[in-house]
Amino acid sequence: MSRKKVKLTYISNDSARKATFKKRKKGLMKKVSELSTLCDVEACAIIYSPYDTQPEIWPSPLGVQRVLAKFKTMPEMEQSKKMVNQESFLRQRIEKAKEQLKKQRKDNREKEMTRVMFQSLTGKPLQGLNMIDLNDLGWLIDQNLKEIHNKIKSLNEEAEKKQVQLEPTGLSVHATAADQGIMERQPWFTDMMNPQEQHMGLGAGDEMLLPFGDQNHINAIWSNNAFFP
Repeated sequence: MSRKKVKLTYISNDSARKATFKKRKKGLMKKVSELSTLCDVEACAIIYSPYDTQPEIWPSPLGVQRVLAKFKTMPEMEQSKKMVNQESFLRQRIEKAKEQLKKQRKDNREKEMTRVMFQSLTGKPLQGLNMIDLNDLGWLIDQNLKEIHNKIKSLNEEAEKKQVQLEPTGLSVHATAADQGIMERQPWFTDMMNPQEQHMGLGAGDEMLLPFGDQNHINAIWSNNAFFP
């Protein structure tokens, strides 16, 4: 079950106000202690109230004096840089609420113009729209067109990157074909590919040339030594 949101207004009932003060004071002291312990920062708290004769302090009188002395040694601009009182705190809350309201109005307007845009695509006439509505509708259409163009550009860039990644494989194929052309120009490769013009020499010092076409001489030479098993 979610907690009920408390309305930040003055509590007119005395007993309820006193009970709230004690509860909130205890929670504030606990938060200051946790902040100092978890984040290793110097902090102190001094709380005056009509319900106590002495102020409530944390962590101790000596600790409070040490933190205040360090604070007073800072330049005045630094002291007041992040200092807030009740008035400035409420002003900040009001400004924040205004910004949130402005953002929400903008979102609602954009959703409204998006609905009008899709209705116009179905054939519904743009009747009853004033100049402000037409300007907002034109801006929304331009934004959608920009998104479409950016998406197309992104897809084209991805396709180009994939094509570049495939190019090294194509280069290796061309290199292999070029190597093959070099091999074909070598004399020994040409002789091997044209056995009709090849001759074989036998003997030491004596050359005996036998054409491969002469089967009788080949059988006589290789009959006792089989080349293939």
